[in-house]
Amino acid sequence: MQNSNNDDELENILAKKRNELMAQGQSGSHLTSPITLTDSNFNEMVNNHPLLVVDFWAPWCGPCRMVSPIIEQLATELAGKVAFGKLNVDENPRVASTFGIQSIPTISIFKNGKSVDGFVGAAPKPQIQARILAQLGKQ
Repeated sequence: MQNSNNDDELENILAKKRNELMAQGQSGSHLTSPITLTDSNFNEMVNNHPLLVVDFWAPWCGPCRMVSPIIEQLATELAGKVAFGKLNVDENPRVASTFGIQSIPTISIFKNGKSVDGFVGAAPKPQIQARILAQLGKQ
């Protein structure tokens, strides 16, 4: 009987720790890689991060595969300032439809829950970075 109580106690501690870590991750302060966005978590993530860059993509898209490493690099370089997310448009048609995504890759910048900038197509890192930094400067 004692082992059962210990197991329950351990599970409660682990659950509490997981929740704490998730809360830290959602604050945007320590995110060093893009968040996987879905139809079910999109609104929550957009509203939880003051500045969120979303990469709308699909695995079959060649230009998307060119942009992906740039998004990964910027997520690391701008950690603590900007959160990044990736939304697979094939797996999440509701959000893609809501924002009228017809061509990919589409990069959208959300600030305080609202779409404030974005562009369609592959772009070099300096161009993507400049668009993001422009939004950081408009605090």
